[in-house]
Amino acid sequence: MFYISQYADRDYLFGPDAILPWRNFVAQLHNEGSFSLYAWSSSGAWFQLVFHLGLITALMVTLGIGGRAGLACHWVFLWSLYERQPVLLDGGDNLAYLVIPMLLATRCYDRFSFPSGLAARLGRRLSSRVRALATPLHNLGVVAIASQMCLVYVVSGLYKVQGRLWQDGTALFYVLRVPEFSLPGVSHLVYDNDFLVVAGTYTTVFFLVYFPLGALVPALRPWAAAMSVSFHLAIALFMGLTGFAFTMIACDLVFLDRELDRTVSTLIDLVARPSRRARRGRELSDHAYEGARTQEST
Repeated sequence: MFYISQYADRDYLFGPDAILPWRNFVAQLHNEGSFSLYAWSSSGAWFQLVFHLGLITALMVTLGIGGRAGLACHWVFLWSLYERQPVLLDGGDNLAYLVIPMLLATRCYDRFSFPSGLAARLGRRLSSRVRALATPLHNLGVVAIASQMCLVYVVSGLYKVQGRLWQDGTALFYVLRVPEFSLPGVSHLVYDNDFLVVAGTYTTVFFLVYFPLGALVPALRPWAAAMSVSFHLAIALFMGLTGFAFTMIACDLVFLDRELDRTVSTLIDLVARPSRRARRGRELSDHAYEGARTQEST
């Protein structure tokens, strides 16, 4: 989404002659001690190559192609692009920096992927002791992502609690009136309604502070995750922070692992059911035909 949304303006935003000059960009990286593939050369051809390779890698990760190696390459390309133009970032980049390395430890390609069999062949060459680490590493990665999400929510909630506007229930009114964070023709329906402003402000703080409790209780976990997804869909719609919202939603799905697994299994069963019925019908027809031929022969 990030690559495609900026594709038409890629030269102006990320190219060698972009709004942030290449020399200033390289000096900024040097001062921060960071890196970016876009800093390796000021050539326009190099920029186009890196940008389009990053776009292809992102598409591969979205489709589940390439496994962990593709995901690691995606992290490098994404970091490089974010560093090239930090003005465009909305907060989702910080979470992506942290979560993608954690995701590498998990079995994140067990679902929604196009397996090539290469990983399985390589895995069979490893010793049994090394293969035995797969499960604890997966669990460690999931716990790390869940802990990071809880930390994000708690810190954000406690930070808001200290603000006067969040304490008196008017913060949502001022947030939705900022031109950069408003949806023309819709935002006023919220900030002109006193009840929605107060309820939205206090519900946000309550949800952020107590989200970890909902995540710790198995019975409440799906409801906490569903509320979080709804919360960030509202942020994407009303505030336009789509990158941040979708990154948070993707990370929230770690709390819906069992529910998603059951949903996937149900969908696969529904899709496969007509073919199973057709196969069973052909088998019955063949059996009846063979029975009739046997009777004729007799």
